[in-house]
Amino acid sequence: MAALRFTPSHPQLLRPNPCHKMPRDPILLHPRSEPFIAATLSKPPEAALSSTAVVEDPLSESPPSPLRPRVSPDSLQYPPGYVGAAPERCGSYGSDGVVDAMSYLTNIISSRVYEVAIESPLQLAPKLSERLGVNLWLKREDLQPVFSFKLRGAYNMMAKLPSELLEKGVICSSAGNHAQGVALAAKRLNCSAIIAMPVTTPDIKWKSVEALGATVVLVGDSYDEAQTYAKKRAEDEGRTFIPPFDHPDVIMGQGTVGMEIVRQMKSPVHAIFVPVGGGGLIAGIAAYVKRVSPQVKIIGVEPTEANAMALSLHHGQRVILDQVGGFADGVAVKEVGEETFRICKELIDGIVLVSRDSICASIKDMFEEKRNILEPAGALSLAGAEAYCRYYGLRGENIVVITSGANMNFDKLRVVTELANVGRKHEAVLATVMPEEPGSFKQFCELVGQMNITEFKYRYNSDKKAVVLYSVGVHTVSELRAMQERMESSQLKTYNLTESDLVKDHLRYLMGGRLNVPNEVLCRFTFPERPGALMKFLDSFSPRWNISLFHYRGEGETGANVLVGVQVPKSEMDEFQDGANRLGYDYTLVNNDENFQLLMH
Repeated sequence: MAALRFTPSHPQLLRPNPCHKMPRDPILLHPRSEPFIAATLSKPPEAALSSTAVVEDPLSESPPSPLRPRVSPDSLQYPPGYVGAAPERCGSYGSDGVVDAMSYLTNIISSRVYEVAIESPLQLAPKLSERLGVNLWLKREDLQPVFSFKLRGAYNMMAKLPSELLEKGVICSSAGNHAQGVALAAKRLNCSAIIAMPVTTPDIKWKSVEALGATVVLVGDSYDEAQTYAKKRAEDEGRTFIPPFDHPDVIMGQGTVGMEIVRQMKSPVHAIFVPVGGGGLIAGIAAYVKRVSPQVKIIGVEPTEANAMALSLHHGQRVILDQVGGFADGVAVKEVGEETFRICKELIDGIVLVSRDSICASIKDMFEEKRNILEPAGALSLAGAEAYCRYYGLRGENIVVITSGANMNFDKLRVVTELANVGRKHEAVLATVMPEEPGSFKQFCELVGQMNITEFKYRYNSDKKAVVLYSVGVHTVSELRAMQERMESSQLKTYNLTESDLVKDHLRYLMGGRLNVPNEVLCRFTFPERPGALMKFLDSFSPRWNISLFHYRGEGETGANVLVGVQVPKSEMDEFQDGANRLGYDYTLVNNDENFQLLMH
């Protein structure tokens, strides 16, 4: 196995110039190009970085490396559309760097992916282009045989294996698109494939892999546990482990997407927007495009809650996220690859971060444009490109977006439809405090005026004031502002809660009479979607403490988002948190959330 590991001889790829930074063209000199960024964005001094909790990751696909910091996704946030985490690069290149770059280029050109994958079409999106004032092109990787680009990298690596290794078979760990890519590649190459998937994997996903002829083994509650099993079984049986992104042959296979774009696009391209998880796709595209068309910007797009590449580029080294949001599960990784990070640090132009709401809006945009439904990770780069065009006021340029996958879990569509209008700023979620007296409801409706109420929730409260939670359709920002001003002038205090995930995920479904619960601790837990998960939780806390609130909504993810209230005296908080840590479910304390206090207390 060690002989199969490709380790370039020099840590740098050939770059278009010896001191490459994000180009400061007129677009990037827009007045908003220096945004307000959270204070935590500034890079900490070495001492601060080294004091961060660090671990040696036993599950890394790469050889042992220095300890890496654990960081929170919230520690690096900036406005939608802004290109942040731009790598700082300056240096000279020796012959090794040239050889390395040429190796990627020639191997991408000679890749065997077309034995199983199609050359996906590059399609203009007329409606989106008109709305944004640019020429927006969709690179339709969602039309691949397994509805994802992942097939390219898996097949390229497997097709290069010697026949004696193919005869022993391959194995991988994946809960989604990589699994299907490996399964189909194995079928075409006539070798056996074992796919290790967490037991929380939805039936539709593992059954689709099984239908391609692979053997599915459901093991562990998380991807990490499945990966540990797969690597151990690879050693025991002599199978070849096929990583999802961190291998040069996988990266080269994904790089054929960039090669096709260069060949298909007849006019100059301003930027290519690429979804980023572990980094295999963007590394492959950058390795090709920056070699043949160095003027084209390669911009990655990550969810705000799964920004491992942006944080790694920011800190100048790979980091491990302490938790990762799973809505866009195709890119929900805690750590990017070693080789993918090395390439991205040398070649890409930065990362755009987008919210869950904007991803949902882009899924809707794609449906209205092409009548196709993308998975959240598949719509990621579209959301990033739209935000980028608005932020920098781009006009008339050619923008290419990778629509990377369409393996949508049907259950998740409910969430998408609820949040799409919020993400496109067509709906706002508000709360208004009004007197608990006859006629107040009528007055409220009069003040709303011509705006369309899409949701309204109110329950009698014994106090003198009531809180109503409602949503309104929004056509312009000025209309919403005018309505709020009407409310305020009539002494009806109004709050805009549109940006609060806690409200949209949970509190909107719990509205009723408010209640002050003594010693109530509020937490958001991520439950694994498997039988027994709830009982395991209850065994940890009940009957020791009383559960005062519990709200769960299935969203078609491998982890369920659960809001829990537990009555815990202050003197027992340490004991409670110890129990929560031993439980092993990701959780966050949100007890001091002001929106919770407003709506529930």
